[in-house]
Amino acid sequence: MRKPILAGNWKMYKKVGEAIKLISELKIKVQDVKDREIIVCPAYTVLNKVKEIIKDSNIKIGAQDVYWEEKGAFTGEISPDMLKDIGCDYVIIGHSERRHYFGETDDTVNRKLKAAFNSGLLPIVCVGETLREREQNLTFKVIEKQVHDGLKGLEDALIPKLIIAYEPVWAIGTGKTATPEEAQEVHKFIRDFLKRMYGEGSSNVIRILYGGSVKPENISQLMSQEDIDGGLVGGASLDAESFSKIVKY
Repeated sequence: MRKPILAGNWKMYKKVGEAIKLISELKIKVQDVKDREIIVCPAYTVLNKVKEIIKDSNIKIGAQDVYWEEKGAFTGEISPDMLKDIGCDYVIIGHSERRHYFGETDDTVNRKLKAAFNSGLLPIVCVGETLREREQNLTFKVIEKQVHDGLKGLEDALIPKLIIAYEPVWAIGTGKTATPEEAQEVHKFIRDFLKRMYGEGSSNVIRILYGGSVKPENISQLMSQEDIDGGLVGGASLDAESFSKIVKY
C-alpha cells in the first residue's frame, strides 16, 4: 500500500509574514491527519522560518529547486547540503516552469536528482507534456523520454524512494484539469514503463503524484484512481483552508 502524498508548491508567493500566517493555520487544520504525508515547498527565503513552525508536527518541508554541485562559485544557486542543513526533507526537480522559463533539461534533472539523493533529500521529479505535444499525440513519447533520461544511471536501491509528479503542462494555472481517467492513463503508462526499467517490485512502490490544477473539488476523484498516489498542488496550497481540504480528501 503506497502512502499518499499531498505536496503544496508555493512557487514565488508568500513573504515571511504571509508564510508564517499560512503555515501556522495549516498546522492546526491538519494536525489530526495520520495516514498520509503532507509537504509544503515554500520559497528559499522562508524555508527556515517555516521549518521552525512545523517542528514536531506532521508536516514536512521541501524546496522548489536545487543545484547539483556541493559548493563553489555558482552565484545564486543553492546546494543540496544547504537545503538539508536547514531541515528540508524533499526537493522538487524539473518542474515544468523550470523547464519552460529557465532551460531545465532532462540532463540537468538527472544531475540534480543524483545530487539530491547523495545529500539525503527525497526528490519529486516532474514530467509532463505541453498542449501542442498532447494535440500531436506525443504524450507517451515525451513522458517516456523524460522518465528514461531523467532517471538515467540511478542506483537500483534508490528507485523505491523516488517520487514522480505527472503535470500536464496544459493544465497548470489554466483552470483546466485532466479528467481522472486521462490522468490515470498517463500514471499507468509511467508505472508500466518503470516496471520495464526496474522491475515490478520497485515500480509498485514508487509514488506518482498528479499536478495540474488540483483543487478540493477534484482531489477525491483523482485519488480514487489506481495509480494516482497524491497531488502536487499549486495555487490551492496557498490557502490553508483549501489545502487542508485537499489533504483530508
